[in-house]
Amino acid sequence: MDWLERTAKLRQWTRGGTRAPHKPLLLLYALGRFQRDADGELRYSAVEADLQRLLTEYGPPHRTTPAYPFHHLVSDGVWEVRTDSGPGSPGTGVRDLRESGATGRLPHALTTALRREPELLHRMARSLLDLHFPPSLHGDLCEAVGLDLEPAAADRLSVARGRRDRRMRESVLTAYEYRCAFCGYDGRIGAVPVGLEAAHVRWWAFHGPDDVDNALCLCSLHHKLFDKGVLGLDDHHRVLVSQRFVGHSPAAREQVTALAGRPLVGPQPGARRVAAEHLAWHTGQVFQGPPRPAAPH
Repeated sequence: MDWLERTAKLRQWTRGGTRAPHKPLLLLYALGRFQRDADGELRYSAVEADLQRLLTEYGPPHRTTPAYPFHHLVSDGVWEVRTDSGPGSPGTGVRDLRESGATGRLPHALTTALRREPELLHRMARSLLDLHFPPSLHGDLCEAVGLDLEPAAADRLSVARGRRDRRMRESVLTAYEYRCAFCGYDGRIGAVPVGLEAAHVRWWAFHGPDDVDNALCLCSLHHKLFDKGVLGLDDHHRVLVSQRFVGHSPAAREQVTALAGRPLVGPQPGARRVAAEHLAWHTGQVFQGPPRPAAPH
């Protein structure tokens, strides 16, 4: 039984690139709990709040419930549920899961494999991260679910979709003249840019191409905020700032809320702008709308 392959092929609702990270988030959470307590079980009523926070923080913009993956992950063979009455899930009803004492855990065969081969946990987790989330969020997500991963595990991953184009970063930074497209930051140490990154608009994990018209040159801060849905772009390539973002310090106002309505910096003439279909994907699947009104400039 290839657990890594099962992890990579979780059945998910998909339509037109819609994000549905419910099962990956639950499985990451379960792996994190296993790493801390290999014999523990996850009673729905006890972990519901944790799982809801994960979905709110890392899931799609629309509200959703952890009851869905708690029940449906069973069908992928990497999760099992029982109630106070015996084996089997009571369904996706939140009240039923709470009142029946529904409890989930990794199957015995999987926990046996994880004990026998500790590296398997790292490879499964890396697969879930690479296939469903952008690299800028991996560290925060591991911390959120309590996973401690070996950095070297990423180099041994064999199931993720292809390989990224290593030339993309240089192409994107050149297109934007080595400036953050949101704030204009252009720091260097000598001749080497520092703190500037090529950010996918439509995530690579969701078949976003390694092309200039699917990327922005962003500083490290704004890359993270873009991938978290705090920042976005409208159809006229002006910066969107989510109303859900709260920051009262001068730095938060200057670096985030003051960006609302600001036109994008770049790209240079002749370089391709972000394609409309990639902007639409990010707005629908990542940006935590509605946006703030344009800031006075």
